Amino acid sequence: MLNRIIIIGRLTRDPELRYTADGIPVAQMGVAVDRNRKTRDGEKQTDFIDVVAWRQSAEFASNYLTKGRLVAVEGRLQIRDWVAQDGTKRRSAEIVADNLQGLDRPREGSAPAGSGYSPAPSPSEGEAEFTDVGAYEDDPFHDE
Repeated sequence: MLNRIIIIGRLTRDPELRYTADGIPVAQMGVAVDRNRKTRDGEKQTDFIDVVAWRQSAEFASNYLTKGRLVAVEGRLQIRDWVAQDGTKRRSAEIVADNLQGLDRPREGSAPAGSGYSPAPSPSEGEAEFTDVGAYEDDPFHDE
């Protein structure tokens, strides 16, 4: 049996980092994924998918990913059943992420404090481009 899913889309909100009673980090986020086909009216269709990440993946998401970022999510599909406060039975589907990857660079000014991301200044005309490697040492996207 195999339960693997890979999606690429944009975060619909900043990841929400919380901790379990045992101190384990967990982050919840939403990803918008466009479908390949359009409606009969020519409109794009988008699926909004809930994603949950645990431990290091949760901390990574909280530190480096923000609303609007293009991300790849690899994990497994999980279906949860529960009873709502009004007594109705509910069901939801979410991806439990094993691997999260940012596919674009943060927009200027959108990197969280302490993330280590500092965009290199644009070189003036005639100047050689120089990047301070130390400014990117904690940025997982430094090689992009």
